[in-house]
Amino acid sequence: MEDATGADLRALLACPACGGVLAADWTCRGCGARYGAADGVVDLRLPGDARTEAVRAFYGHAPFPGYPPRDSLDGLRARAERSPFARLLDRAIPGDARIVEVGCGTGQMSLYLARADRLVIGADLTRASLDLGAAAARRFGSRDVQFVETDLNAPGLAEGAFDVVVSLGVLHHTPDPKAAFARLVRLARPDGGMIVLGLYNAVARLPLRLRRAVARLTGFRWIPFDPVLRSRQSEPERHAAWLRDQYRHPEEHRHTHGEVLKWFAETGVDYVRAYPSTVIGDEPDDLFEPAADNWGFEAWLSQMGWMKTLGPEGGLFVMIGRRTP
Repeated sequence: MEDATGADLRALLACPACGGVLAADWTCRGCGARYGAADGVVDLRLPGDARTEAVRAFYGHAPFPGYPPRDSLDGLRARAERSPFARLLDRAIPGDARIVEVGCGTGQMSLYLARADRLVIGADLTRASLDLGAAAARRFGSRDVQFVETDLNAPGLAEGAFDVVVSLGVLHHTPDPKAAFARLVRLARPDGGMIVLGLYNAVARLPLRLRRAVARLTGFRWIPFDPVLRSRQSEPERHAAWLRDQYRHPEEHRHTHGEVLKWFAETGVDYVRAYPSTVIGDEPDDLFEPAADNWGFEAWLSQMGWMKTLGPEGGLFVMIGRRTP
């Protein structure tokens, strides 16, 4: 029998075909379509285009990142909190928020954010990744997270239902990141829902692109100056996962701060800030507090600096916005 938490989590989902409300047996009350759930994962995915299916198959072969043996919720939180960004994000989100992580992978961020009275939906394209997340949720006794197999092209997620929409490192692997972002925005509350968007930065990604060119020329026998690969020499599985994700991905796009600002303006999203900050010398205490200013020239200078600070680990940056009516 479904408990109150389960019903509240289900209310955050929707039929991917028509957007209708889902009954407790995962039947759509609108169009009558029937869906299923097994082993803690709800299947709300419709068939995708060839490029999307290629990305799905890519991650199905090697879900990333995995869980260490004998992992625990305390261990997961300790690992997450080594990241200043994860700590700031957790601190910024209210304790009663409804959160969706789009492209949650194996669900580690979703499980980390599921504390206090928050409800979290972890959504991803790849069932193999979601199975790892759902298994971890069962081991940890985490009841406030629901994992969902779905696709942003037809998301099984309720529009306007979420206080915070998190998508870190996913949109740049979609065929049309700008269009995917527009669909992502519709998931946030129209009266101030927050959007936390992680993308490869076109400038900060340059060092890795140069390393990738050398790797391809040598048949991947030599990849120079990659600190992550070097640090994982004694961990073959994690070494292989980074190599696949960063050097052999079938779909990749890169974006600038200014480009994403235009996406925000076109979809009714007020810019809040970037992380790292594009205001030189700024160290944010609150990720959801607007930056002091937004000067384009300073943003370009910051992005040039990111080649050194973000470049060694792939050049991922985050932009934060607030949806307005």
